[in-house]
Formats: sequence, structure tokens, C-alpha cells
Amino acid sequence: MKVRIRLFAALRERAGTDQVELDLPEQARVRDALDLLRTVTSDLPVVMAINQEYANEDAVLQAGDELALIPPVSGGSQVHARVIDTAIAVDPLLEFVRSPGAGAVVTFLGVTREVDHLEYEAYGEMAERQIAEIVTEAVERHGLCAAAAEHRTGTVPRSEPSVAVVVSAPHRGEAFAGAREIIDRIKAQAPVWKKESGEWVPGSVPGSS
Repeated sequence: MKVRIRLFAALRERAGTDQVELDLPEQARVRDALDLLRTVTSDLPVVMAINQEYANEDAVLQAGDELALIPPVSGGSQVHARVIDTAIAVDPLLEFVRSPGAGAVVTFLGVTREVDHLEYEAYGEMAERQIAEIVTEAVERHGLCAAAAEHRTGTVPRSEPSVAVVVSAPHRGEAFAGAREIIDRIKAQAPVWKKESGEWVPGSVPGSS
């Protein structure tokens, strides 16, 4: 069966391509694909995702699946991701994404509305790592110059931002698409919880459809 492998950042450079196709036996698992790509992954630990859902090495692959191999986030100059317990400052994020190659900058702020305040709690270390991975993938996928995302925890008063995403790109299409992907995936995947009027707001289970 045929399985498409997506490669990012250092893995893409090592392979000389951003995707390869593997011919695997039926009921092959992720580890079988990794064995065939060990010259590419070598000393790099990777996060795996099947059809854009996180997976482990025991996951069974199906014909036509897309297996993404995501290297560790470098924390380099293109990516900024933080979970903070203070007010979000937008100007430093705008300065971070500034680039001579950028013809478009898109800023998204998710703000508290209608109620007096919202309360946010996060599994900080994991949330920050997940957000960094999301931002890194968006930079690669959309050809962004740079991208930054911050999520606030604690009490967020009405009209103040709880989350900010700022991206720069050569053209507005890539900038809008990159910003939209980042905020949508943060909302769906990052371990952050919201309490409104004393009640935890129901959400989706990460990894579920």
C-alpha cells in the first residue's frame, strides 16, 4: 500500500524534498515507516501525525494515509510561542514578525466579550510546546516570513485579548491562511481550558474528529 510522508524543517532539508511516498505492507505501523526513513530522522526525535492527528509508533497505517514527521521546534528567529499569565502586548509581536521580505502582516486577537471576565487555565509546558509546533508547521506550510502566538492564562477582563496570533508573509493570501490555521489549531489542540460565569466551557478532545 502507498503512504505519503510529509517532512518539515531539518527533515525536509536532509531528504531534499518535503514529501516522499513509501510502499508498505498491509497493517504496517508508523514504526515501520520510521525504520525505512532512519537515514533521514537519524538522531532527531520526531512527533508523528497521521492525517493531521497526532499518533504514536504503534498506530496502524492505511493506504492513502498522510504521515507527517515533525522535528523538534528550534525556537529560532521565525517562531515565537508563549503561554503567559500577564496581559498580552501586541507591539512586541509585531516587531518580532517584521521582515524585509514581508508584504503582509496579519494580526488576530481573541478577546473576552459579553461577560465581565473569563478565566483560563493551561498545562503550561505542554501548551507552549504544542503551540510552538503549530506555529512552526504553519510557517513551513504557508511560506511565512515569521509567526508569533501567545495565550494568556488567569483572569482576562472583558475586551482584553486571551490569545494573539501575528504572522508576516510575502503576500496577504499566505498571511491570512497561516494566521487562520494557527488560531484554529491552537483552539483545537492546545491544553487550555476556559471558565465562564463559574462553569468550565465544554470543548473538543484533542485527537478526536
